[in-house]
Amino acid sequence: MELDKFDRSNIIIHKLYKLLKLKYYKEFIVSAEPFIPEIISSVLWQLEITGVSEEVNCIKVFADGNSNISTEEISDKLKRLVEEKVLLNFIVEENLFEDKNWNEEWEKSLNIIKVSDKIVIKPTFRDYEKTEGEIVINIVPKMSFGTGEHQTTKLVIQLLEKYLKPGVLLLDVGSGTSILSIVAVKLGAKSAVAVDNDEWCFENGNENCVLNGVEDKVKVILGEIKDIKEDNFDLITANIQKNILIMIADEMKFRLVKKGLLILSGLLMNDEPEIMKVYNSIGFELLEKKQMDEWISLVLIKV
Repeated sequence: MELDKFDRSNIIIHKLYKLLKLKYYKEFIVSAEPFIPEIISSVLWQLEITGVSEEVNCIKVFADGNSNISTEEISDKLKRLVEEKVLLNFIVEENLFEDKNWNEEWEKSLNIIKVSDKIVIKPTFRDYEKTEGEIVINIVPKMSFGTGEHQTTKLVIQLLEKYLKPGVLLLDVGSGTSILSIVAVKLGAKSAVAVDNDEWCFENGNENCVLNGVEDKVKVILGEIKDIKEDNFDLITANIQKNILIMIADEMKFRLVKKGLLILSGLLMNDEPEIMKVYNSIGFELLEKKQMDEWISLVLIKV
């Protein structure tokens, strides 16, 4: 099959980099409809990549030039989201560039986040002077989800402020940086369990707990909700995509005490009917819906 001009150019570039022995990286530009960056990112982090950058209307994915990551491999992951009706369609473009420290570049885009009058999230590389009554959470982001930038994280934290009672036991499913568990303990939770199936999140979560002095009250687990043996949590948070929330609904109900609260997020406005149909059917009632832009969080009670 004859190669087009673009293919021939890419082959030439690859050969030149190998010949000159320069370090290079791959950049994949992912656009999708609808554009749901945190869900797309969470799926792509399962691949051999080194960084993700969220742009206005696309996601840029970075990988080492010597890695086996390819457009086809990324497309296979995104096709599953299409099959699950999370995405309607997507486009993946690939580029090749000379290498640079993309984690450092990403850090430059992170700022101090005032989630509320009380809660402030601060990357460790930013300076901030705390005011009276504020709780400042220090985070080493390292690309884990939960830096406070996204609307869904802000929504859950605001709801934790309202609904968390001192002395509760909390479980956070899909914990990312472990920020929700840290916030919960700072707000008065007796203890928290943060579970995520990503090894990077496990390491980062432990690091953030130590950084905030809550390592004796937050247990970070590498795994899934099925790996959690306790069934006496007063409050569960889960900031993950709709299909996962539906899939683990029974698992969360089993681990929650009667009259226990469940805070769900990672949801778009049009996800509410399907989510509520599932959770109503297994014995949950809606207490509150909170919205920020097109994103929502739901507070449910186990009846």
